[in-house]
Amino acid sequence: MTTTLVEARAYAGQRRVLTHRLKETLVDRLDLDRQTDEIPDDCLLFGVGLGLDSVDALEIVVAVEGEFGIRVEDDDMKEIRSVNSIVDLILSRQAREEDSK
Repeated sequence: MTTTLVEARAYAGQRRVLTHRLKETLVDRLDLDRQTDEIPDDCLLFGVGLGLDSVDALEIVVAVEGEFGIRVEDDDMKEIRSVNSIVDLILSRQAREEDSK
């Protein structure tokens, strides 16, 4: 399957909007003392990055499931490392749901 320039731009735009929406959700739900533009897309969420912990990880799952209408499975937890990794998860789940319709 060949991706056209128009499709690639549409995907990039969708990803950019989704990334911003996710950052807003994280700031609001986790009560982060940062603005969305202060969180790099590849910033680690846990440890030296944003310094989140396991309780925050559960809140992220609840927030993502509620905000984006997807189901996060236990196996997905290891994939939640950065904003980009969560965006990848959301996009793959949304694509899977579209394919099953």
